[in-house]
Amino acid sequence: MPRRVPRKPRPKKTNVPKGYDSTWEYNIHQTILQEWKHHWDKIDYIVEHTYEPDFVKTVDGKIILLEAKGRFWDYAEYSKYIWIREALSERVEDYELIFLFQKPFAPMPGAKIRKNGTKRTHAEWAETNNFTWYSEETLPKEWITDEL
Repeated sequence: MPRRVPRKPRPKKTNVPKGYDSTWEYNIHQTILQEWKHHWDKIDYIVEHTYEPDFVKTVDGKIILLEAKGRFWDYAEYSKYIWIREALSERVEDYELIFLFQKPFAPMPGAKIRKNGTKRTHAEWAETNNFTWYSEETLPKEWITDEL
């Protein structure tokens, strides 16, 4: 997977009237769009995506989607799994998204250093977000193929 180049943050705008995104937006509202409502309501929208799990197996009547992760690269990548889990909960079949981490105790990308000098790990992220996770050493024995 190619490494993503971080985007530069949007430049901070100075002297923008409160509630407006720019001075230009303020100016047109005060002049040619005076009769228009400004930021009147919020409209929810959904961006359609697809997900292809790394591994799938039915275990005890439940469809297990096993996501093998060496590491997460950024917020967008790891936050999508929360949306995927929500989409799975709307299905008739019984699904569970489970992580198989190569290095569960590696720090999350962008994790801040805590007072004790540690950073949030992949395992901690999974537990905080109610995901089951395993390492190769802790993967249930009945999930492992003995024949090599």
